[in-house]
Amino acid sequence: MSRRDERRRKVQAALEEFRRSVAAALGNAAREHHRLAEERARDMFEVILRGDGVDRALEDPALAGALAKPLFDARLASALIDRVEAFREWSEHGPDQLTALVGEVADGPASWPPEAWLGSAGTADGSEGVPELWRIGTGVVRTAPEPQRFPVAVPLLDQAHLHVASVPDSRATAEALVENLLLRVLSHFQPGLVHVHVWDVSQLTGSLPGLYPLTRAGLLTVHDPARLHEMLDELSDHIRRVHTGVLVEGHQSVRAVSAGGRRTEPWHVAVLFGNRQPLREEHQQQLQRVARNGLAAGVQLFIVDIPITVNSPVETVTVHADQSASCTMTGKHVAVALDPPLPRAQVPRACAVIADKREERRTRFGAFDDLLPEHLWTESSAAGVVTPVGYHDGEPVHVALGDTSPHALVGGPSGSGKTNFLYAMLGGLAARYSPDELELYLLDFKEGVSFAQFAPGRKDPTWLPHARLVGVNVNTDREFGVALLKFLSDEMRRRADAAKQHEVTKLEQLREEDPEGRWPRIVAVVDEFQYLFGERDQVTQQATQLLEDVARRGRSQGIHLVLCSQDVAGIEGFWGKSAIFEQFTVRIALPKARRVLAEPHNDAAVELPRWHAVVNHESGVRPGNEVARIPDATRRGTFDVLQAELFRRRPSDLPEPVLFDGGRVPALRALPDFRALRAGEVNPTVLLGQVIDVAGSAAGVRFPRTPGRNIAVLGSLAEDAAGVLGSAALSLARQHEPTAARFTVICLAEDAQPHADRLVKQLRNTDHEANLLGLEGIRGLLGETAQQLRAAATSALAAPQPHYVVIYAVDAAHTALEEKDPATRTSGLDHLRTVLKHGPEHRTHVIGWWRGVQRLKNSLPPGVYDDIGAWVAFDVQGKELLSFGPEQVMAWSPRPRRGLFFDRFEHSRPQVLIPFDTGEES
Repeated sequence: MSRRDERRRKVQAALEEFRRSVAAALGNAAREHHRLAEERARDMFEVILRGDGVDRALEDPALAGALAKPLFDARLASALIDRVEAFREWSEHGPDQLTALVGEVADGPASWPPEAWLGSAGTADGSEGVPELWRIGTGVVRTAPEPQRFPVAVPLLDQAHLHVASVPDSRATAEALVENLLLRVLSHFQPGLVHVHVWDVSQLTGSLPGLYPLTRAGLLTVHDPARLHEMLDELSDHIRRVHTGVLVEGHQSVRAVSAGGRRTEPWHVAVLFGNRQPLREEHQQQLQRVARNGLAAGVQLFIVDIPITVNSPVETVTVHADQSASCTMTGKHVAVALDPPLPRAQVPRACAVIADKREERRTRFGAFDDLLPEHLWTESSAAGVVTPVGYHDGEPVHVALGDTSPHALVGGPSGSGKTNFLYAMLGGLAARYSPDELELYLLDFKEGVSFAQFAPGRKDPTWLPHARLVGVNVNTDREFGVALLKFLSDEMRRRADAAKQHEVTKLEQLREEDPEGRWPRIVAVVDEFQYLFGERDQVTQQATQLLEDVARRGRSQGIHLVLCSQDVAGIEGFWGKSAIFEQFTVRIALPKARRVLAEPHNDAAVELPRWHAVVNHESGVRPGNEVARIPDATRRGTFDVLQAELFRRRPSDLPEPVLFDGGRVPALRALPDFRALRAGEVNPTVLLGQVIDVAGSAAGVRFPRTPGRNIAVLGSLAEDAAGVLGSAALSLARQHEPTAARFTVICLAEDAQPHADRLVKQLRNTDHEANLLGLEGIRGLLGETAQQLRAAATSALAAPQPHYVVIYAVDAAHTALEEKDPATRTSGLDHLRTVLKHGPEHRTHVIGWWRGVQRLKNSLPPGVYDDIGAWVAFDVQGKELLSFGPEQVMAWSPRPRRGLFFDRFEHSRPQVLIPFDTGEES
């Protein structure tokens, strides 16, 4: 090993030992600092011990980078450009405390105890157990009796304002100090997180000229000396926006909001150069307001040569022409030898590098992959969910859903990019939060398949693990939107009950009290939601009530709505319900969108170019606008690649999402086989179709041995009726062992004959007895069955086996059934009524199709309709059904392939039903 390698090894070992000792000292120092804080210890200078070995190591840039990667060292000023270019990992996070070093103490008290020293080990990420106490820069302190060198620091961002007073002939020293501090701050944080404002009472230009390259990147603004009020107004507006839009839910500062995460607001450092004369009274008062309220909002003042007294933390430095200074804090006074000015030629070059990095970020980011985190599924949704959706000047623009911004409203006309925006947002959320942290319920009312990709399909078997429900082509099934809102309302109450048991009020608190429970955030996205409220009917009334309930109370239970629309102006259901929209504080306006942002004062979306959106977290008022360019998230190789990777990572026990496609007919074969349930052990359940609900449930009618357990299908179309009759018979066949039940199929209409033939074939293929009869056989069957029922009624014997009579077009035999038998003076109609009345008690049930409501009434005793306990109506107006159901049936308007289902033994209101496809049922 060479001497140089051996020397390097020893220096590195010394550095590691130093870092370990500093980490241990800082642990004690943090506790001591907490105690001293009660004694206003924040006003004392904070120092960091640096040994001679570290001091020598700093002379080697390579080793200095290992110890102090983000630091500017005055002794390395000649390598300033190289140091800036080496900052490839800019800090995006706000530190717990930032202190900038100003120089070295020339004569400090020897009584400072080592355990009271606070500082940083020099790493940017706080590794090696170092608390989040950040220091930038360097300087040294000399103490007696044995001189040791310590850096002197002043608290900066979020901590205190800085007041610099220069004695005559020392203005250049004051500017050098300010420039030194600003450049150290600018070089540490990611370009764009620190904005500098400069105002000089005596000149338009000239102050801090080395920083001027920052202007082309928008990081430096030089204000007119005659317009101080404009700069103060700008800072005041920023402070108001932060206090009203960010500092909510008890947060005291932006730093508190950003703790442990990305800095949500940039810092604004305002540098004011005066001439040792007081400001005008109105400017003085306005400056005092900014000083008093600015620190919490990330606004800090550097006040140079302006007499001012403010009621807020202020650090005072008096500089002298000989590159020395005296610092005063709450009566404490210390003499400081300032770091020398940075090289004049290097400062603008360093600022140019920072500006270039800023410009590079502006142009570099913009692809879908840029929205994704480095590591998948690492974030917690306890306090909310947040994701970037696009970029503005290279900086990410985020959408956040949580307690402070519970729901979002997205608006934009056709072709404006709503689907692309939703893909970008959902992709960012799905990449950051695991399925245990986030569940998605996705509903698209328009005639399209925007969300179909998130469910398994024939071409792509993958699905989005977070999706629990996917609804597409729902424009005619508004009831499905009501079902989703009802599900969310029920889930909200379930969570509220759990919170009450744990004596908490919010989801975040519930997760803390019940860490073993599964309490993910729920985000429900409803595209073209205006369809849900498009008519003045019962559906709109239910939807409005449920939406108001979820919008008002869902935030505390972690349930968030994202409603999307082409134009919210036509939503009749919200007339007089403006309080609902007040809950939608997040507004996203796509190009040409109207009435999404706050009208009439915010028309920022009208001239918005394609692929852009206005993101606003302040209920749409203009100061909250953020314009973002949305990347393409729908083309091949973007979201589909992400979904495939997330699908691969999904938990093995995670079920597929429920898919509701209003354009498809559900298949009966997809339902489970109940054949293991033997007849007599349970009451069989007749499956008639799929109910429009979140679970994709089947509409079922139980067949116990009680009166009225017959089913009527009403409508004029054979195909609709055949779907219900076929699924009813085949579902019953699944629940009986072969030959354990008897099926009789009667077809009385020519257009139903193919359906009846197919049903009989399908029943026989399941090894059940199935007979097919026509008009000539119905009288005999009904007479025989009626006689058996009368005999059974007078004996204690039960019917030998269940008998299911399936009749196509019962009303077609009405004329023939009216003829009476001269011998018994009874008619076939009398036998039919007997079978309907007494059959269910003896396991004989009729499942019949009548081609009109009046025709059904003609088959029943006058005014007595109890023998039909359940019915499904298709092309029948609601008012015709009043004799058989509750008042809610009045709202029914027929639509293709949809039926109204009501079981008077089970339901308080009817349900919409979709007949099953039984074509391939074997």
